[in-house]
Amino acid sequence: MEDYEKMLESAFEKMPKKNHEKDRFQIPDAITEIQGNKTLVRNFGDIASVLRREPAHMAKFLFKELATPGNIQGSALIFQRKLMKDQIQDKIVGYVKDFVLCKICGEPDTKFVKEGRITIIQCDACGGRSPYKAV
Repeated sequence: MEDYEKMLESAFEKMPKKNHEKDRFQIPDAITEIQGNKTLVRNFGDIASVLRREPAHMAKFLFKELATPGNIQGSALIFQRKLMKDQIQDKIVGYVKDFVLCKICGEPDTKFVKEGRITIIQCDACGGRSPYKAV
């Protein structure tokens, strides 16, 4: 029994130390530009790509949360009013909390899975499943 404990202790010492920083997943900063009464998010396509979500879904959420109409033009998102960068960034963080991060383990390795008429958020990291909040 002592040999087993010594071997186990030795194995733990040889294992790499786990990095507890969350630098694996960073929410990109929105690059915004105000043109007249419109606000453009120039890197919207890149943000949606990093979050691994459909741009249309993310745009619908942002339009609703910021109470403004808009559209997607190429890789840019256009809001039909002037908005501060911080307002937009806060809503993107809210989107990540609601639709990207796993409710169980907190990892961003999730995807939408449709089962019949119900859509759930499934985590590839822990296998957790959580309900999908409609936009």
